[in-house]
Amino acid sequence: MADIVKQILAKPIHIADQVTKLADEAQSFKQECAELKSKTEKLGTLLRQAARASSGLYERPARRIIDDTEQVLDKALALITKCRTHGLMKRVFTIIPAASFKKMSYQLENSIGDFSWLLRVSATGDEREDGCLGLPPIASNEPILGLIWEQIATLHTGNFEEKSDAAASLVSYAGDNDRYGKVIIEEGGVGPLLRLVKEGNLEGQENAARAIGLLGHDPESVEPMILAGVCSVFANILKDGPMKVQSVVAWAISELAGNHPKCQDHFAQNNIIRLLVSHLAFETIQEHSKYAVSGNKALSVDSVVLAKINNTKTNNYHKEEEKQFQSNFLHPIDNHTQTQIYSVIKTTMEMKAQSEKNKLPIKTGNNYSGAHTNTTHNHKLQQKTNSQSGAGKGREFEDPATKATMKAMAAKALQKLAKGNSSICRSITESRALLCFAVLLEKGDHEVRYYSAMALMEIAGVAEKDPELRRSAFKPNSPAAKAVVDQLLKIIENSESNLLIPCIKAIGCLARTFRATETRIISPLVRLLEEKDSEISGEISREAAIALTKFACTDNYLHGDHSKAIINAGGVKHLVQLVYFSEQITQIASLILLCFIALHVPDSEALAYAEVLTVFQWAWKQGFMVQDPDVDALLPEAKSRLELYQSRGSRGFHK
Repeated sequence: MADIVKQILAKPIHIADQVTKLADEAQSFKQECAELKSKTEKLGTLLRQAARASSGLYERPARRIIDDTEQVLDKALALITKCRTHGLMKRVFTIIPAASFKKMSYQLENSIGDFSWLLRVSATGDEREDGCLGLPPIASNEPILGLIWEQIATLHTGNFEEKSDAAASLVSYAGDNDRYGKVIIEEGGVGPLLRLVKEGNLEGQENAARAIGLLGHDPESVEPMILAGVCSVFANILKDGPMKVQSVVAWAISELAGNHPKCQDHFAQNNIIRLLVSHLAFETIQEHSKYAVSGNKALSVDSVVLAKINNTKTNNYHKEEEKQFQSNFLHPIDNHTQTQIYSVIKTTMEMKAQSEKNKLPIKTGNNYSGAHTNTTHNHKLQQKTNSQSGAGKGREFEDPATKATMKAMAAKALQKLAKGNSSICRSITESRALLCFAVLLEKGDHEVRYYSAMALMEIAGVAEKDPELRRSAFKPNSPAAKAVVDQLLKIIENSESNLLIPCIKAIGCLARTFRATETRIISPLVRLLEEKDSEISGEISREAAIALTKFACTDNYLHGDHSKAIINAGGVKHLVQLVYFSEQITQIASLILLCFIALHVPDSEALAYAEVLTVFQWAWKQGFMVQDPDVDALLPEAKSRLELYQSRGSRGFHK
């Protein structure tokens, strides 16, 4: 950078010397030329100062200011050259407007102001004359550019406190306007922000990570940040940083991945998935490790669980499972053993707490478990350069609010990373994450529960389209999958409105994983078809209809059994009401479900009692309904099936 700037500055310095020399030889407008000479000499002095300080110059504004100054000096040289003409005739025919000198003087003053600002903004905080640098003339038409330059320069040269304040200012700019975010990236703000994330104090790290997350609102801006190394920096923070910074980093990851899904694999390649799951599992479930307790034989949570599982599985199958989920937390199969495992976990955690109280060593197999009691690990923590910001403090000593925020942001990041990505979903489901989500849905606070539900919705959405993932992650005898389904159903049964939509969608996406004997799924969804007096009841009814359609559609092998279950749960009368009286989008979703039920169970008396054939005849006359491609494909056949199985006489009899 220094050599390049010196080369760029060589030409304007040479031109400035020429202007100074030729100004003494002026034959006309001598006074004006003398004034230009004085200002050019001052500008030349600043150019030489800039050349000596080239290694510390802020490159982006430096290039623009040097280019602009070079053009000004070229014009000044041309004007001075005209004033050197000899001979009466040449001077007569050389027209020099008097306003040219005034304009050139103004431009030279602007260049002087630009270079004065550049030298001040590139100096360290102690070397600056005052705290307020003002705006350079080159940025007079776009003041925000000068302000952004100043903050980025401070990120390069300021102390920790000044860098933190500069990052906070960039957060404000990026949050106000997406265009300002593009300017920050174009002017080289990502590099110093990432350095601040790695090396700053606690507040500076938080502000820098938050700024990067806001810069990710523009999808086109994410790719440059990925190329700048944001993935590796974030991975290091999630591994060793302070928890408050880690939660902001997790949020920033969710912003980048949510706005630019192509970066999902970049994060996965940097081990982000495992690190996020580790934060999710911390104090949620015990990790795959053994706990040494004084006076007792080493207790392994997994050994207890494996013993229970082995009672119902063959040894060969267990070996295959253990190999496949060697880093996972295996759990019991049925509800009874599920209760037992929770008690095992609780007991182990109590013993761990007691051992810490007695200052007994606890063995762990994972550096991220939060039990920083190993002597070697403590030594490493003491050697961290970031100890002043609290990175060396054990996670277990963080306040509950920080822990809850960390879990919520980790779940949010996993949600965005999992969306539409089979490989990442497979990595998540092969870890402890599914059970973590199940536990957090039951015991977490509002924000944690919401993002856990959203993450499960995205994973289930991918599993719906990926048979291999669906079979491996959500097989009926999988303890983690059963725990997830139990919690999703519990939320649906309790009609928790803030979590209903993602839970309904998740259950619908998993429709093909349920056996015909799994009768508890349909009834809670059918109850949601009944519209109630609430702002989101229509959306809930629509999502319930869509989820039930995935049970009753022809692609589902058990469509006949599920259709009968919907009828037996009283779903037909609710669907008829929705087709007649709900919003158009809900009407169409309900009609499609009703068509599938009529196709698979056309001889049902419930359809005759509800006069579904009349509903179909009415729907056939509604233009907006028949224009829907799914309705257009299903309605004629469903209508003809009902006409075949339910004559007018039989309907009159049922009446």
